[in-house]
Amino acid sequence: MSDLPFGFSHGDDDDRGRGDKPGGSGGNDPFGFGAGGAGFDPASLGQMLSSLGQMLSGMGQGMTGGGSGPVNYDVAKRLARQQLGKTVPPVSGGAATAVADAAHLAELWLDDATTFPAGATSTVAWTANDWIEKTLPTWQRLCDPVAQQISGMWTAGLPEEARDMAGPMMGMLGQMGGLAFGSQLGQALGQLAKEVLTGTDIGLPLGPAGTAALLPTAISEFSEGLEQPESEIMVFLAAREVAHQRLFVQVPWLRQQVLGAVEDYARGITMDFSALEDAARNLDPTALTDPSKLEEILAQGSFEPQTTPEQKQALDRLETLLALIEGWVQVVVAAAVGGRLPGAGALAETLRRRRATGGPAEQTFATLVGLELRPRKLREAATLWQRLTDDAGIAARDGVWAHPDLLPDAGDLDAPAGFIDSVIGGGAGAFDDPLAQLAATEAAEREAAAGKRDSGADAAEDSGGEQRPDSDPEDPESGKK
Repeated sequence: MSDLPFGFSHGDDDDRGRGDKPGGSGGNDPFGFGAGGAGFDPASLGQMLSSLGQMLSGMGQGMTGGGSGPVNYDVAKRLARQQLGKTVPPVSGGAATAVADAAHLAELWLDDATTFPAGATSTVAWTANDWIEKTLPTWQRLCDPVAQQISGMWTAGLPEEARDMAGPMMGMLGQMGGLAFGSQLGQALGQLAKEVLTGTDIGLPLGPAGTAALLPTAISEFSEGLEQPESEIMVFLAAREVAHQRLFVQVPWLRQQVLGAVEDYARGITMDFSALEDAARNLDPTALTDPSKLEEILAQGSFEPQTTPEQKQALDRLETLLALIEGWVQVVVAAAVGGRLPGAGALAETLRRRRATGGPAEQTFATLVGLELRPRKLREAATLWQRLTDDAGIAARDGVWAHPDLLPDAGDLDAPAGFIDSVIGGGAGAFDDPLAQLAATEAAEREAAAGKRDSGADAAEDSGGEQRPDSDPEDPESGKK
């Protein structure tokens, strides 16, 4: 989990001066063919093609499946399951019943804490293998953009005269990249599957929509060493899971907003491929008998991601949105179970620290997408939702989710008073119909603009169409000062 794919690191230093060295290769010439193709050597390209061909032919057909996409998901799934061991015991009948009962009880308690009705259409008890299988489609959506970016940049750096000759090599490089990324994905998911407690444990809607999922084996291991009984911990985690489901299901745009922010971040990734030439020259086809060797090759390249302004904006949106989601869930669950489960406060703090200290979720995202998934303003978001609940009520608080434009932004999390005043000033029904609110705002603006035009016309008429009473020519006193 510590090795990042394609040499991802958390540094922002993109200027290493490699392109300035004589004979070196900069970020615009990753294959070392020379600027503008001036130094293109067909013999070098042929050697690279030969090496890559021998490498891929030695991998065997079993490693080249997984479809035509940028990531080999067959390899990812196989390696993830291998990390879990040869046998993963199924969920027992008693554990499945305990999960269903905990979720049912949590749903009843949540009814008094939020206006959103139950969102989960099914409650399931997953094994770690189930989690891998059911969340892989969402991981595919999140990982494909960055893999496609990397694959596209490999061809973008070639001189134009070399692109026709490099066609076969691009196909082989695509397979190599798909295997490498699939290997990284498999290792990361295998580790994460051992530790996640629920379907939304990392704050993202990874599982099927409307499915509340708990992993009883992981919950039992998590409960060891804690003072609360495992049954109470199960109910508390079930409350968090079904609260997430209420939010993601009853706020239709939210799932797309969250996953879309991750996709936007991934699409903006750019790389410095100045070390690719050295990596290609040092390929050892005979040593590549399994996909893990590909990680070593690509890690030697040390391809550094470069943060763009668009990525920064996407990251800010994602961090704020995740903080708002987690803060809302924290407030709602505390209201629902706080008086019923004596250890609810301690459990909430345990989970908050687990999330904030860089747990498996953050490591996985840093590994797969070069993204640190940590909502830094979780406490601020929870404080805002709690104050809004106290001052405006549950209905007004939940009404803020009616439209993405109504949500507080990062500045509101730092200084929530103004946002809370705007909600209270608008009344509890101000957020019930965001389209009506927008229409009313536009109408007010039109009326104000019309008023300005009328005032201007009246002023023009007064100045040009009539004489002022104090300047009446028939009044002998009118000209006196």
